[in-house]
Amino acid sequence: MKVKLSILYSWLVKVSTLLLPNIPLFMRFRGFLYSLMMKGCGRNFQVTSTAVLNSLTGLKVGDHVYIAHNTVVIGLDIEIGDEVLIGPNCIISSGNHTFLNNSYRFGKSLRRPVKIGSGAWIAGNCAVLGGSILPPRSVLGAGSVLNKKYEAADSLYGGTPALFIKEMR
Repeated sequence: MKVKLSILYSWLVKVSTLLLPNIPLFMRFRGFLYSLMMKGCGRNFQVTSTAVLNSLTGLKVGDHVYIAHNTVVIGLDIEIGDEVLIGPNCIISSGNHTFLNNSYRFGKSLRRPVKIGSGAWIAGNCAVLGGSILPPRSVLGAGSVLNKKYEAADSLYGGTPALFIKEMR
């Protein structure tokens, strides 16, 4: 019941703040409103007006996190570290579907945690799937799909599926 209530609350925040301009003051206000139902939230959480955050009860974010336009964050076990930048049109999901009776429609939902390390940057048009870990201070290149756990911090990852490309330092 709490999850359904958080989805309704998320919709209410989105609709009631949609016309506020995307300047830091109002993006922080929107982030504050979302934080009231979240598992945990740090300072200066900024969310643009067109971002969609569902299942707030399973979302935990650190300090100075920014979520850009048209990004969808959905799932019950997502942790985003401090100073994370999430670009436009991204999808972060901790859930997946299973196959049942020749269809994915009624298969049981499979949930696996997602962790985005502090200082990471997820460039535009990326997908971060359940069971993924993006290490601290790492970059996920534009248009990439992260579907596994990586441990090498300060690195660039990219592609579909995302692979280690190089160290950044």
